[in-house]
Amino acid sequence: MPVDDILLEAEDKMQKSVEHLRQEYRTVRTGRASAGLVEHIKVNYYGSPTPLRQLASITVPDPLLIVIKPYDPGSVADIVKGIQASDLGVTPVADGKLVRLAIPALSEERRKQLVHQVKEMAEEVKVSLRNARRDAIHRIDTEEKEKLFGEDAARKAHDDATELVHTYEKEVDEALAHKTTEILEV
Repeated sequence: MPVDDILLEAEDKMQKSVEHLRQEYRTVRTGRASAGLVEHIKVNYYGSPTPLRQLASITVPDPLLIVIKPYDPGSVADIVKGIQASDLGVTPVADGKLVRLAIPALSEERRKQLVHQVKEMAEEVKVSLRNARRDAIHRIDTEEKEKLFGEDAARKAHDDATELVHTYEKEVDEALAHKTTEILEV
């Protein structure tokens, strides 16, 4: 396999890891309401677990309120049960047609816990980035031993793989800084 293909494959894995982190960060609660907090909650709808975003429209009319309007008004009770079963820590209020979630302000202690949690998530992604680099370098070394390309090409590929890791680690650090600021904002 050509060196460029190995590096492209590693870059693809790194890109997916960073994108996954961004998706995970959307579900972490901050001091503000966000549709991302609830859209992935699984609701038992006619016996099958279904993501909330497939059952209802989710709006955020103000920074401390999420309004969920089910497409099927008969599913309000199921949605309430799904939200209560999640680890969101918010009590839903249903009026028969809508479900309202009042998002309370976070305590200082809870904010610190959330910052710690998002730092751990970022570190896990950095580990996966380094693993992708390690795998790429291993494949490059194997192919160099098989004389599929030269020592100079292998050395340059090693440097390119390391450069990729630095680039994506910078993206992870930027996402972490943004989310930390969002969490600590009062």
